[in-house]
Amino acid sequence: MVGLGDNLRLAVDAIRAHKLRAALTILGLTMGVSTLVTVMTIVQGANVFVEQKIANLGTNVFRVARTPFAVVDFTIVTKALKNKTLRLEDYEVVAGECASCDAVGASAQATVTILHGNKQMDDTSIIGYTPNMIGIDTRTVDLGRYFTESEDRHAAYVCLIGASVVDQFFPGVNPIGKTVRTGSLEFTIIGTFQKVGAVLGQDQDNFAIVPMGTYLKVRGTRSSLTLEVKAAGGEQSFNSAQDEIRSILRTRRHDRAGQDDSFFIGTAQSYISLWQSISGSFFAVFVMVSSISAVVGGIVIMNVMLVSVTERTREIGVRRAMGATQADVLNQFLTESIIQCIIGGAFGIGIGFLAATALREFTSFPASVQPWVALLGVVLSSVIGLFFGIYPARQAAKLDPVNALRTEVG
Repeated sequence: MVGLGDNLRLAVDAIRAHKLRAALTILGLTMGVSTLVTVMTIVQGANVFVEQKIANLGTNVFRVARTPFAVVDFTIVTKALKNKTLRLEDYEVVAGECASCDAVGASAQATVTILHGNKQMDDTSIIGYTPNMIGIDTRTVDLGRYFTESEDRHAAYVCLIGASVVDQFFPGVNPIGKTVRTGSLEFTIIGTFQKVGAVLGQDQDNFAIVPMGTYLKVRGTRSSLTLEVKAAGGEQSFNSAQDEIRSILRTRRHDRAGQDDSFFIGTAQSYISLWQSISGSFFAVFVMVSSISAVVGGIVIMNVMLVSVTERTREIGVRRAMGATQADVLNQFLTESIIQCIIGGAFGIGIGFLAATALREFTSFPASVQPWVALLGVVLSSVIGLFFGIYPARQAAKLDPVNALRTEVG
């Protein structure tokens, strides 16, 4: 019985003797594994990115709005548009009556074009905030200050702007005290926010925040608000706050018993759960597609190994004549197949990680390079080598030594 060390030596010698054939085999698997690794790193990165940025509400913060925050069924959205708007009066009642709430703020949002001098930015979000949103919002003031309750009450034309607006209008210049305008309205900049970045390609820094009183004066009091609620403590308080607000709003909006809420509550977990259901479907499709590449690589391995068996008939015959058993020949060819697959898998993992890292560095799309993905790549390549190498190895092992020698000599 030939030992493992001898099998490894014979396999390495055979690979060195047929470099082109080995290179083609390795290339086929490299493409499959690199595709799979790239897809997995991108999907995992997107999951982490969503948890950190899209759902960055905090564990004790939730939102209440007229329409749903995260759904894939647009019939729900269409139905929700018939709901009554959430008004400033609703915000004031909830803020006054919710005992489990540490803070209740309100926000409203629209899209406008803003200008400064001869420059303009399109699709800028103008956001109305109540003064206490400074303690609820996850954005961080970078320069200047937040607006006061007095400025909100008197609907002052002041604003805080995002990093993209700063970069577009005031590169290298302190923007505090300068103005931007939308239509005929001019706002004095009193603060800026730290850069958030892009979320799945969408700029999160193209915005201007104004006092809620100013927003309602400019956009009209019929705008539907979003309530931003920070619960007082742990999970029990978080759930109690939702129950209290649900009860308050159902009473105010005259929702009948047994009838669905005429408003929607969104938490960080609801965003994450929706994303995971969507990304899970994408992940399954991407893995299926990339697995096809790996299977194609396996088929290439099997074909090349069958050619190798045909070319090395005499070698097999000599080994059998010298006392090698069928198991020895089988193990030799399986070892060759697995070694080539591991090499191809290692190259594929490296290329996949490089592609994912380049995508993360040079684009706004996230990618998460995790060790378990590399381990999976090694396991996958080994399994492919074993599975697709069995048939050629069995064919080699079943060759009759006398016929093998006679065929080669003839």
